[in-house]
Amino acid sequence: MFTALLEKMHFPDVSLTTNEQNKEMARLFHGRGFFYPEYQHINIDWLAPVVLIILYKEEDAQWLANLSDFLLAEMTQRGFVVKSIQVQFRCRDLAPTELLYGDALHDFVACENGLAYKINLGKNQNYGIFLDMKNGRSWLRENSHNKCVLNLFSYTCAFSNAAIDGGAEQVVNLDMSKAALAVGRDNHRLNGHDLDKVKYLGHDLFKSWGKVKRLGPYDIIIADPPSLQKGSVNIKRDYPKIMRRLPELLNQGGQALLCLNSPDLDFQFIYDALAEHCPTAKVISVIEPPIEFTNSELDKGLKCVLVGMLAK
Repeated sequence: MFTALLEKMHFPDVSLTTNEQNKEMARLFHGRGFFYPEYQHINIDWLAPVVLIILYKEEDAQWLANLSDFLLAEMTQRGFVVKSIQVQFRCRDLAPTELLYGDALHDFVACENGLAYKINLGKNQNYGIFLDMKNGRSWLRENSHNKCVLNLFSYTCAFSNAAIDGGAEQVVNLDMSKAALAVGRDNHRLNGHDLDKVKYLGHDLFKSWGKVKRLGPYDIIIADPPSLQKGSVNIKRDYPKIMRRLPELLNQGGQALLCLNSPDLDFQFIYDALAEHCPTAKVISVIEPPIEFTNSELDKGLKCVLVGMLAK
């Protein structure tokens, strides 16, 4: 029944570690890349030891049970230790989660690039980390040594953890959600990081830039705003405001990673906004998401543009 799906799935290398709790998190199948019409309403994530099926359109209980059995058999055969299979209904209000197999695991720890992150299923739509941003975090980890980093819209501070692990001198995390920042602090503790190197600002960036500016200037700025956050962020309106601030927030030679995950705004939106609002910025490169997140229309997927500041 799911043979065609199997051919399109991406399985991480289970031989990378012998510790079952430290298997790498991964997107197993990315239907929202819209390459496969019959499965475009499905994403499947591996959050060791949990398989999470994410549905954007309703399927009946028997279909879900069959998919759960199929995934359990295929992953067990490949050496994965699966303790739970759950489904999240993004097609329903509040995106509820239901158990299909095994233990009802809701709060646990999973791993990316050797770093531990708290995962929470069943409470919020987002479970604690965005897997499509893995390559961006890898870039930051490799380039943050002795750097001062500003992490805007930090959520649970995954970028911050990557930066501190890469030797950053200081990271400033800003997010409106103090609950998300608290999880970010827990993530740093899980990874044994020096908490004196990490700061947390729990407020609306667009109502006050004062604290952000006082804690700078920065060598690297990460901007990964939500596409639309009611009462706070409207990406089309607000991203230019961030871009205008880059010259005063960055050290000479500083860099900014500008991320955009709205399917309605393309790469050209970033380039045009930079040209108008931050003409001293030069595009260095585009950091592509992991291959499993490839989108049939490049501009509708995740966009990460690395820019540097020209001499003033």
